[in-house]
Amino acid sequence: MTQDENQTYYDFDLLSKLVVGIGEVSEITGVPTRKIRYWEDKGIVCSVQEADGSTRRYDYLNIKKIVLVQELVEDGYTLDAAAKKVEDRMKNINDIFQKMSEKK
Repeated sequence: MTQDENQTYYDFDLLSKLVVGIGEVSEITGVPTRKIRYWEDKGIVCSVQEADGSTRRYDYLNIKKIVLVQELVEDGYTLDAAAKKVEDRMKNINDIFQKMSEKK
């Protein structure tokens, strides 16, 4: 395989606009809605604020956090340790992308 065949392309503009309801997030990730709400109450993930009383909706980055936290919890991490590890990882990734965008 060539490098181009292995490379995954992302439409970051599209991903930044992607917002999914909590039920769909649960279906996609396998994480129950009740657990997602609990994690939001603990400040691990944040829903996109639209209108009071509307269904909780999550953007791409928060869906990614949900998946990563769930994987770490399944691997034996406590919820707090998993959340801290994911936050550190996301910060590192954001710092790298920020540096890359500054070099353009």
